[in-house]
Amino acid sequence: MNFPTTPRVKPTVPASAPHPPVLDPELLRRAQAGDEAAFGTIMRAHYERIFRLVYAMVRHEHDARDICQEIWLTVWKQLPNFRGEAQFTTWLHPIATRRALDHLRKRRRWFDRFLPFSTNDSAIESAPEPASADDTRQASETTDRTAQLKTALDSLPPKLRVALALREIEGLSYEEIALATGVPTGTIMSRLYHARRQLAQQFKGKSLP
Repeated sequence: MNFPTTPRVKPTVPASAPHPPVLDPELLRRAQAGDEAAFGTIMRAHYERIFRLVYAMVRHEHDARDICQEIWLTVWKQLPNFRGEAQFTTWLHPIATRRALDHLRKRRRWFDRFLPFSTNDSAIESAPEPASADDTRQASETTDRTAQLKTALDSLPPKLRVALALREIEGLSYEEIALATGVPTGTIMSRLYHARRQLAQQFKGKSLP
Protein backbone atom coordinates (compact mmCIF):
# COMPACT_ATOMS: atom_id res chain seq x y z
CA MET A 1 0.00 0.00 0.00
CA ASN A 2 1.00 3.64 -0.35
CA PHE A 3 1.56 4.62 3.25
CA PRO A 4 -0.59 7.66 4.21
CA THR A 5 1.16 10.88 5.12
CA THR A 6 1.67 10.94 8.88
CA PRO A 7 1.19 14.12 10.92
CA ARG A 8 4.19 15.81 12.48
CA VAL A 9 3.93 15.45 16.24
CA LYS A 10 6.11 17.21 18.79
CA PRO A 11 8.08 14.58 20.76
CA THR A 12 6.54 15.45 24.11
CA VAL A 13 4.12 13.49 26.21
CA PRO A 14 1.01 15.04 27.79
CA ALA A 15 0.47 14.60 31.51
CA SER A 16 -2.74 12.73 30.75
CA ALA A 17 -3.72 11.20 27.43
CA PRO A 18 -6.80 12.63 25.70
CA HIS A 19 -9.80 10.39 25.17
CA PRO A 20 -9.32 8.29 22.03
CA PRO A 21 -11.45 9.21 19.02
CA VAL A 22 -14.56 7.17 18.35
CA LEU A 23 -14.06 4.81 15.42
CA ASP A 24 -16.68 5.10 12.69
CA PRO A 25 -17.94 1.55 11.94
CA GLU A 26 -18.39 2.33 8.24
CA LEU A 27 -14.87 3.74 8.03
CA LEU A 28 -13.57 0.58 9.71
CA ARG A 29 -15.51 -1.64 7.31
CA ARG A 30 -14.04 0.16 4.31
CA ALA A 31 -10.51 -0.02 5.72
CA GLN A 32 -10.86 -3.73 6.43
CA ALA A 33 -11.96 -4.19 2.83
CA GLY A 34 -8.71 -2.61 1.63
CA ASP A 35 -9.71 1.05 1.24
CA GLU A 36 -6.41 2.87 1.79
CA ALA A 37 -8.05 6.28 2.12
CA ALA A 38 -10.28 5.01 4.93
CA PHE A 39 -7.30 3.42 6.65
CA GLY A 40 -5.37 6.69 6.32
CA THR A 41 -8.19 8.52 8.09
CA ILE A 42 -8.13 6.01 10.95
CA MET A 43 -4.36 6.17 11.22
CA ARG A 44 -4.23 9.97 11.32
CA ALA A 45 -6.92 10.02 14.01
CA HIS A 46 -4.85 7.75 16.27
CA TYR A 47 -1.31 8.54 15.16
CA GLU A 48 -0.53 11.26 17.72
CA ARG A 49 -1.70 9.18 20.66
CA ILE A 50 0.36 6.17 19.57
CA PHE A 51 3.42 8.25 18.71
CA ARG A 52 3.46 9.89 22.13
CA LEU A 53 3.16 6.51 23.85
CA VAL A 54 5.99 5.01 21.78
CA TYR A 55 8.17 8.09 22.24
CA ALA A 56 7.65 7.91 26.01
CA MET A 57 9.01 4.37 25.95
CA VAL A 58 11.96 4.74 23.57
CA ARG A 59 12.77 8.43 24.20
CA HIS A 60 14.16 8.94 20.70
CA GLU A 61 12.13 10.84 18.11
CA HIS A 62 13.44 9.20 14.93
CA ASP A 63 13.23 5.73 16.46
CA ALA A 64 9.66 6.45 17.58
CA ARG A 65 8.68 7.49 14.06
CA ASP A 66 10.27 4.36 12.58
CA ILE A 67 8.47 2.19 15.13
CA CYS A 68 5.17 3.91 14.33
CA GLN A 69 5.66 3.08 10.65
CA GLU A 70 6.07 -0.58 11.63
CA ILE A 71 3.06 -0.39 13.94
CA TRP A 72 0.72 0.99 11.29
CA LEU A 73 1.94 -1.45 8.66
CA THR A 74 1.16 -4.22 11.14
CA VAL A 75 -2.26 -2.70 11.83
CA TRP A 76 -2.97 -2.55 8.09
CA LYS A 77 -2.14 -6.24 7.70
CA GLN A 78 -4.03 -7.36 10.81
CA LEU A 79 -7.02 -5.03 10.57
CA PRO A 80 -9.28 -7.64 8.92
CA ASN A 81 -8.87 -9.69 12.12
CA PHE A 82 -10.31 -6.91 14.29
CA ARG A 83 -13.87 -7.96 15.17
CA GLY A 84 -14.91 -4.99 17.25
CA GLU A 85 -15.41 -7.05 20.39
CA ALA A 86 -13.28 -4.50 22.26
CA GLN A 87 -12.44 -0.86 21.66
CA PHE A 88 -10.09 -0.23 18.75
CA THR A 89 -7.52 1.33 21.08
CA THR A 90 -7.62 -1.77 23.29
CA TRP A 91 -6.73 -3.84 20.23
CA LEU A 92 -4.13 -1.29 19.07
CA HIS A 93 -2.22 -0.87 22.34
CA PRO A 94 -0.65 -4.37 22.42
CA ILE A 95 0.61 -3.95 18.85
CA ALA A 96 2.21 -0.60 19.66
CA THR A 97 3.63 -1.65 23.01
CA ARG A 98 5.17 -4.88 21.76
CA ARG A 99 6.80 -3.13 18.82
CA ALA A 100 8.34 -0.60 21.18
CA LEU A 101 9.47 -3.33 23.58
CA ASP A 102 11.02 -5.28 20.71
CA HIS A 103 12.97 -2.17 19.75
CA LEU A 104 14.16 -1.65 23.32
CA ARG A 105 15.27 -5.27 23.64
CA LYS A 106 17.24 -5.06 20.40
CA ARG A 107 18.87 -1.72 21.02
CA ARG A 108 18.98 -1.83 24.83
CA ARG A 109 18.31 1.87 24.75
CA TRP A 110 16.01 2.58 27.66
CA PHE A 111 14.08 5.80 28.04
CA ASP A 112 14.90 8.79 30.30
CA ARG A 113 11.24 9.62 30.58
CA PHE A 114 9.08 11.22 33.27
CA LEU A 115 10.50 14.76 33.23
CA PRO A 116 8.28 17.81 33.57
CA PHE A 117 7.11 19.20 30.26
CA SER A 118 4.73 21.81 28.92
CA THR A 119 1.93 21.14 26.44
CA ASN A 120 1.02 24.83 26.21
CA ASP A 121 2.36 26.13 22.88
CA SER A 122 1.41 29.70 23.74
CA ALA A 123 3.85 29.58 26.64
CA ILE A 124 6.64 28.98 24.16
CA GLU A 125 5.54 31.76 21.82
CA SER A 126 5.13 34.43 24.52
CA ALA A 127 8.15 36.46 25.64
CA PRO A 128 9.10 35.78 29.29
CA GLU A 129 9.21 38.49 31.92
CA PRO A 130 12.64 39.35 33.32
CA ALA A 131 13.44 36.84 36.05
CA SER A 132 13.70 38.05 39.61
CA ALA A 133 16.23 36.68 42.09
CA ASP A 134 13.50 34.55 43.65
CA ASP A 135 12.47 33.23 40.22
CA THR A 136 16.07 32.34 39.41
CA ARG A 137 16.54 30.52 42.72
CA GLN A 138 13.25 28.65 42.28
CA ALA A 139 14.17 27.66 38.72
CA SER A 140 17.54 26.37 39.93
CA GLU A 141 15.88 24.30 42.66
CA THR A 142 13.38 22.89 40.15
CA THR A 143 16.23 21.95 37.80
CA ASP A 144 18.02 20.17 40.63
CA ARG A 145 14.91 18.23 41.60
CA THR A 146 14.27 17.35 37.96
CA ALA A 147 17.80 15.98 37.64
CA GLN A 148 17.28 13.93 40.80
CA LEU A 149 14.02 12.53 39.44
CA LYS A 150 15.65 11.64 36.12
CA THR A 151 18.46 9.83 37.93
CA ALA A 152 15.98 7.93 40.08
CA LEU A 153 13.88 6.89 37.08
CA ASP A 154 16.94 5.87 35.10
CA SER A 155 17.81 3.50 37.93
CA LEU A 156 14.51 1.60 37.59
CA PRO A 157 14.69 -1.73 35.76
CA PRO A 158 13.25 -1.41 32.23
CA LYS A 159 10.21 -3.61 32.92
CA LEU A 160 9.21 -1.36 35.81
CA ARG A 161 9.57 1.77 33.69
CA VAL A 162 7.46 0.31 30.89
CA ALA A 163 4.64 -0.50 33.31
CA LEU A 164 4.89 2.96 34.84
CA ALA A 165 4.78 4.62 31.40
CA LEU A 166 1.65 2.74 30.36
CA ARG A 167 -0.05 3.48 33.67
CA GLU A 168 0.92 7.10 34.25
CA ILE A 169 1.22 8.38 30.67
CA GLU A 170 -1.41 6.45 28.80
CA GLY A 171 -3.69 5.92 31.79
CA LEU A 172 -4.25 2.24 31.09
CA SER A 173 -5.88 -0.05 33.63
CA TYR A 174 -3.95 -2.96 35.11
CA GLU A 175 -5.81 -5.33 32.79
CA GLU A 176 -5.02 -3.22 29.72
CA ILE A 177 -1.33 -3.04 30.63
CA ALA A 178 -1.29 -6.80 31.08
CA LEU A 179 -2.86 -7.25 27.65
CA ALA A 180 -0.43 -4.78 26.06
CA THR A 181 2.67 -6.40 27.53
CA GLY A 182 1.55 -10.02 27.57
CA VAL A 183 2.11 -10.61 31.28
CA PRO A 184 -0.39 -11.41 34.06
CA THR A 185 -2.29 -8.60 35.77
CA GLY A 186 -0.78 -9.57 39.12
CA THR A 187 2.70 -9.12 37.67
CA ILE A 188 1.77 -5.63 36.43
CA MET A 189 0.47 -4.66 39.87
CA SER A 190 3.69 -5.96 41.41
CA ARG A 191 5.87 -4.04 38.95
CA LEU A 192 3.99 -0.78 39.60
CA TYR A 193 4.27 -1.31 43.35
CA HIS A 194 8.01 -1.91 43.17
CA ALA A 195 8.53 1.01 40.77
CA ARG A 196 6.75 3.44 43.10
CA ARG A 197 8.43 2.00 46.17
CA GLN A 198 11.88 2.40 44.62
CA LEU A 199 11.12 5.99 43.66
CA ALA A 200 9.83 6.70 47.16
CA GLN A 201 13.02 5.26 48.67
CA GLN A 202 15.19 7.38 46.39
CA PHE A 203 13.28 10.51 47.36
CA LYS A 204 12.84 9.69 51.04
CA GLY A 205 12.90 12.97 52.92
CA LYS A 206 12.83 14.97 49.67
CA SER A 207 10.04 16.53 47.66
CA LEU A 208 9.39 15.36 44.13
CA PRO A 209 9.61 17.89 41.25
